[in-house]
Amino acid sequence: MDPDRTLSVDDFTGQVVVINVWGQWCGPCRTEMPELQKVYDATRSEGVAFLGIDVRDNNRQAAVDFIIDRKVTFPSIYDPPMRTMIALGERYPTTVIPSTIVLDRSHRVAAVFLRALLAEDLEPLVRRLAAEAVSDSGLPK
Repeated sequence: MDPDRTLSVDDFTGQVVVINVWGQWCGPCRTEMPELQKVYDATRSEGVAFLGIDVRDNNRQAAVDFIIDRKVTFPSIYDPPMRTMIALGERYPTTVIPSTIVLDRSHRVAAVFLRALLAEDLEPLVRRLAAEAVSDSGLPK
């Protein structure tokens, strides 16, 4: 949410990355965000990174307030026109909010969820991916 900072999946080399698409206007996102924070808190020491993408919000302050009110500590990209989602390509729906894409340590897509998640839905998958050994080439052994 810092307008002077850019983020890329390349900033998370060797980590499992959970990308969550949300909007402060989205009812299910309000329920889901604390659940995602729980999984982030439980797994970040295992090499798991989370990245939010806030879409369709024309009020940056409302999005910032959403993050502050829910005590979210992982970074989010503020992207009202959804350029980030468009950059992901045609393989991923850009109209389903919330949605979550989970990348393994080599940043290959391991799972796509097109619904709100509970911690119990996400944490077992994230822990399994985090436990996979990675070779020097960056690919799972």
